Amino acid sequence: MKSNQTITVNDKMQTGYKYVLSAGVGEDFSKDFNPYYSPSEMLSMGIFEGKYCNDCKSEFPISWFENAKLSDLPNININYFNIKSRQPLGVWKDKGWIYGPDPRGWFQWYCRYYLGRRLSEIDAIQIKRWRAFTRHAGQIKANCDPGDVFCRPRQRQALLQWSHNPLI
Repeated sequence: MKSNQTITVNDKMQTGYKYVLSAGVGEDFSKDFNPYYSPSEMLSMGIFEGKYCNDCKSEFPISWFENAKLSDLPNININYFNIKSRQPLGVWKDKGWIYGPDPRGWFQWYCRYYLGRRLSEIDAIQIKRWRAFTRHAGQIKANCDPGDVFCRPRQRQALLQWSHNPLI
């Protein structure tokens, strides 16, 4: 995938959605956005109980899914911390967590951003949300002994799913 390439999305949640890549894969991120993991790393570590990008793999590089932990049904044993970590999409919508043309939420936005799509208004919203998510790292640091990666596993799984370091 390269700059100026147009991606057409046809999956269960979007049909005919098109976007243009204006940056190289994994390049030209906003200066205040420094994700800890790539989408590929996140998928291989186990996120969203294995039930996330299952029907939209054709939109993203095949290499992202070579080691991905996916499942036809939600499976907490796929998650890095073996903890329930997802809510129904309806909850996300009710809480106003879905922005712009990314009906699957933050991780879909991040995958598209990582790929090279740039949408200034949506990017600003999602980067602000990502930065605010560091509060969970603060809670882990305040309440867990250093090196105890089993303390607060739900918050650690959430950090992973937002591309922050959960192993702090």
